[in-house]
Amino acid sequence: MAGATIYTSVAPAGPTQGNRTVRLPYFLCLGASQSVCAKIIYMNKGGKFFKRTVRDVPLEGQTVLLRTDFNVPLNKQGKISDDLRIKASLPTIEYLLSHKCRVVIISHLGRPGGKRQEKYSLEPAADRLAKLLKRNIHFVDATIGDRVHQAIKRSPKVGVVVLENLRFFAQEEKNDAEFAAKIIKASGARYFVQDGFGVVHRAHASTDAITNCLPGVAGLLLEHEYSTIERAMNSPKKPFIAIVGGAKVGDKIEVVEKFVDIADKIVVGGAMANTFLAYKGYDMGKSKYEKDKKEVLDRIYKLAESKVGKDKVDEFIVLPKDLAVAQSIDPRSKRRVVPIDKLAKDDIALDMGNESIERAVKIIEKAHTAVWNGTMGYAELPKFSYGSARVALTLAAHPKIESIIGGGDTADFVIKWSGGNTKLFSHISTGGGASLDLMSGKSLPGVAGLLDAR
Repeated sequence: MAGATIYTSVAPAGPTQGNRTVRLPYFLCLGASQSVCAKIIYMNKGGKFFKRTVRDVPLEGQTVLLRTDFNVPLNKQGKISDDLRIKASLPTIEYLLSHKCRVVIISHLGRPGGKRQEKYSLEPAADRLAKLLKRNIHFVDATIGDRVHQAIKRSPKVGVVVLENLRFFAQEEKNDAEFAAKIIKASGARYFVQDGFGVVHRAHASTDAITNCLPGVAGLLLEHEYSTIERAMNSPKKPFIAIVGGAKVGDKIEVVEKFVDIADKIVVGGAMANTFLAYKGYDMGKSKYEKDKKEVLDRIYKLAESKVGKDKVDEFIVLPKDLAVAQSIDPRSKRRVVPIDKLAKDDIALDMGNESIERAVKIIEKAHTAVWNGTMGYAELPKFSYGSARVALTLAAHPKIESIIGGGDTADFVIKWSGGNTKLFSHISTGGGASLDLMSGKSLPGVAGLLDAR
C-alpha cells in the first residue's frame, strides 16, 4: 500500500483462558506482558446514556472515523512507557470490527505546536495497537489529503487504519471547521465516534467542529467514563469522602467547591494542603504554595461553614497536622516529620506526616464512595510517597468502597503502585482535565456535540 505501513501482530505467548470472556471492573492486565491481555468489557451501570452510542446507530459495514486518545507517555528512547489509553480503546475498536466496520483512527500525541515532529509520530501507538489487537494495522503517515483517501480505500473493508498526529496541524487546536471537513473527506467516513475521554473537555477540530460535519456518537469508553463519574458525583453511596491533592488550588477550584456541596469530608494533601495551611497563617518555609488564593479560600471556607457550621469546618476540610519535610527535593534527602507549626525556614513540605496519614486512613475506611484527585505529596520520590501509597492501599483493601481515581498523575501513581493490578480500584479515569471538568459539572465540548439519545 502506497503511503501506508502495515503492522503485523505477533501471536500471544502466555496463559490462555480458552473462549471464556473474563469480566473484570474496567481496566485489567496493565502489568502483564505486552503480548498478553484479557478482554476488557465496559458495562454501563447507570442506565441509558444521554447521548447516542455505537450501539444506537446502524454501523454495520460502514467506514467509521474514531477519535481516540493515544496521547501516551514516551521514554527517552521514544518507546511507549504506559499504554493505558491504548488498552482502554480496545472495547470500542473490537465492537466496531465485530460489526464489519473499517475503523479510521485519529488522535494526537504530545505538543508538537502545529508542526510535524517525528518524535511525536503515532507510529509507535499503531504498532502497540497491532500487538494488542493481534491483527494487522495500516498506518498512514499523513492526516488529510488524497493520499490518505486512497490509502484508506485500498485498505481492507474490515480493519483498522491509524492516521498521523492531528496536532501536526495548528488548525486542530484552533477548532478549525475546514480542517475537520478535510479529515472527514479523506476518511470517507459515514459516522464519527468519540472515544477519547481525555480530550473531550477541549473544543478542538477533532472533538467539536467535526460533530457539525458528521453524525457523532459516543464510544464505549466515553460512555463508561462519563456515566461512572457522573453517577459517583450525583448519586454517591454515603459516606462520600473526597481526597484532593496535587499542586494547585487554582486548577481545582470548581471541583473543590462541588466537593464542599456533596462530600461528607474532604481530605486535603499535597502542595494544595500547603496553600490551605499558609492561608490559615502557618509558616510554610520554602514549601511550594499559592500566595494569591485568599479570596478563593475565603469562598471555600464560607461555603463549608454554611454547610457544617464554623465550629466543625476543620473536621470537614481535613488538613495535615504534621508534614514530611526535607531541605531539597532530592532522592538522597532524608524524610523528617514535623508538626505544621514547626517548619524551619529552609524546610520544604513534600508529604503528609505520620499522624496525618493515620487520620486520613481512618476517615477513608468509613467511606462507601471515595473520589481521589491529586497525589498526597511529591510521590515521584519514594520517601515522599507514603501518604499517596497509604491512600491507595486503603482504597484497595476495602472493596466496599466505590473508588474513583481521577486521571493524570493520580492514575499514573496508582497504576505504578499496584504493579498494574488496577482491578483493585472501581474506576481509573483516562482523563485528567476531562475528569476534573466533569466532576465540576462543566459541559464537555466533545460530548455536547454528539447526537442526543432518543
